[in-house]
Amino acid sequence: MNNDVFLSFFMFTADLHPDDGEYTKAIIRHIRRLTEFGYAGFDMPIVPTPEPEKDVEKYVGLKRAIDEAGLGHVKFTTNVFAPRTFDPSSPFAEQRTLGLKYLKSRVDITAALGGHIMAGPILIPYNVFPETDLWAPIWSDALYEWALPRYENARAVFEELGDYAAERDVKLAIEPVDHWETPAPNLVGEVVDFLDRVKNPHIGVCIDSAHVVLGSQGPASFVESATRAAAMKRVHYVQISAPDRGAVHDSWIPWTPFLDTVMPGYEGPLLVEVFNAVPVFVNPLRLTRRKFWIPDEDRPVKGWPDAYTVAGEAIVEVRQQLEAITAARGAPLRSSA
Repeated sequence: MNNDVFLSFFMFTADLHPDDGEYTKAIIRHIRRLTEFGYAGFDMPIVPTPEPEKDVEKYVGLKRAIDEAGLGHVKFTTNVFAPRTFDPSSPFAEQRTLGLKYLKSRVDITAALGGHIMAGPILIPYNVFPETDLWAPIWSDALYEWALPRYENARAVFEELGDYAAERDVKLAIEPVDHWETPAPNLVGEVVDFLDRVKNPHIGVCIDSAHVVLGSQGPASFVESATRAAAMKRVHYVQISAPDRGAVHDSWIPWTPFLDTVMPGYEGPLLVEVFNAVPVFVNPLRLTRRKFWIPDEDRPVKGWPDAYTVAGEAIVEVRQQLEAITAARGAPLRSSA
């Protein structure tokens, strides 16, 4: 068994600052150190900008610097979200066109980094909760009715986006995110229902253990939805994240039922996703835990682990859990490509 394990750069940042040479040195330092733990690749957050089509060359330069540092063998995926401005589900055609151009630029960035998976809440704008014309929040049944036409609006956008991504050998993994963070989609089944209407196989689902636990979807519904996605060969990314989005080891991840459900037939990497208490995440995620201090950047905190230690413990835990379900099955899992 030799399944690739990746680490999210959310451990350090939500913005890679690809045009900042000094920050690139920090990125390279983190990559070099963390590959020593056995991480085969990294999930790189791609921040929205007002002119997204101009971003691609910046990431070309970042990848060049990583290669020149002797790390050309390291693999990458990208984390992308749809912001309000670039809404592929908008009722307005002009805005859907902007959303399509934005997402195409993010596919180009993924390809520039040598990546083959772009994942995240890219279907309906992330963390933008709808309101009525009189500023009243929309919830429950009304929220469900609000979302239905959004999915239909986005269908043609994603068919075209899937063709574009296929030409660049990039799979798109729509991530359902729990209701604490975004209005929809929250459940694996909601994304799979959307995939039933989008036939391009390059469009799939990203399944994250934290959102499965927090999204109010019971085990029977989750198994049914994930099995349906697997039968369609549309499980494009699997992410391992604790419900509090912190350290993975000794967390409330339902390891056996989760891995038993998502691993059969899945050939991609497993992503360890830790949202460190860096400034960008503290307020939106209402983080109460301490920051996992970052070597060479922060002053060490006595009695509290650093980011590298947390990452090292996470990959050990993931490997042990994979070995446990492999032993229970009595057959090895397939390696990722």
